[in-house]
Amino acid sequence: MSMARIEFVFFDAGGGHRAAVTALEAAIAGRGLAWDVHSTNLQELLDGLDPLKRICGVRVQDGYNAMLRNGWTLGSAELLRLLQASVRLLHEPIVRALEARWAERRPDLLVSCVPNFNRALRESYACAFPGRPFATILTDFADFPPHFWIEREPQHFICGTDRAVEQARSMGHPPEHVHRVSGMILHPRFYQTAVIDRRRERERLGLDPDMPTGLVLFGGYGSAAMKGIACRLDRSGLGVQLILICGRNESLARDLRRERSRMPRVVEGFTTRVSEYMQMADFLIGKPGPGSLSEALAMRLPVIVTSNAWTLPQERYNAEWVVEREVGIVLPNFRSIVPAVERLIQPETLARLRANASRLEMRALFQIPDVLTSILAAREPVPISAFPNRRSRFHIHWPALGKNARAG
Repeated sequence: MSMARIEFVFFDAGGGHRAAVTALEAAIAGRGLAWDVHSTNLQELLDGLDPLKRICGVRVQDGYNAMLRNGWTLGSAELLRLLQASVRLLHEPIVRALEARWAERRPDLLVSCVPNFNRALRESYACAFPGRPFATILTDFADFPPHFWIEREPQHFICGTDRAVEQARSMGHPPEHVHRVSGMILHPRFYQTAVIDRRRERERLGLDPDMPTGLVLFGGYGSAAMKGIACRLDRSGLGVQLILICGRNESLARDLRRERSRMPRVVEGFTTRVSEYMQMADFLIGKPGPGSLSEALAMRLPVIVTSNAWTLPQERYNAEWVVEREVGIVLPNFRSIVPAVERLIQPETLARLRANASRLEMRALFQIPDVLTSILAAREPVPISAFPNRRSRFHIHWPALGKNARAG
């Protein structure tokens, strides 16, 4: 029996898509599965078709990351729809480029870990290898329809929440092609990290071993909002201290290190020790991104996040989920961070939220290889007749955004 070829697709708009693929590759290797695993960086493959690069000389993913780094996220829903429109205008050349890639790689299973391109990914793969299975792993808690994660084209979906499962089924996908796993994909280190001596590690970093400690984390590129959070808490007189992780935002880390602070705090740049810092902390302050939110809850940290017009549209449901599961506090903005922290660090509140977090399961990393195994074993052709033949409809047909936006 020949070794199965698996191809993962990712890009670097934000850090979560590449991180998910890296974690899955490690989990597959650890299981000793007889798979030949490869990955495709979609941005690099489609660089020549990138509309922003053609006009401004800047890749779409780099523009997106700059937007996150500088907090320029107001109006991001409208920008997303413009990006989706450009993807659909370039649909045919994108499909041709992807089809050539799959003809070269010859995967037995194609797995997407990216949004916005899944119609083109599925269509190109079906053209290259009709009948072979295509799967989309949602690395968000839910879809942001239309045309974000879930398309009507026949395929498999791997979903980490009930909301995402409901969205896929409401689009007409049969239950046997919608696979529920527990939570988001976390790096193996969040399961392998040895338990640390919190008091000793806090003292080593110059922190008070007995003071409530907040971890401030805004994804891989940090956020200018971290300055305001640190400043407000410093002026408040609350008995708390902070660990601020700035990621690849070196200028932010420099600015925070230069500031004088009454309260103890540690400023870190990019690090692979996030799981260790989370063990030193009592709660997390950040944006409701699926990655950092899931990591914090896996480490039993309650969260303080915001949901407002600046929140990325695909992350707004995450804030609702935090409230539903009672694992943190959701604010309209960080101007009210002081009373939120004061409330959260009350011993009874902190204990209740930590207990709720401890009941959550985040085991998707170990469940997805089994799901992919079942998809490979089935190998059944998906019933194309149940879906419209969209290849023949190259003109753009936009449904009213409000109609499908309520699907989740």
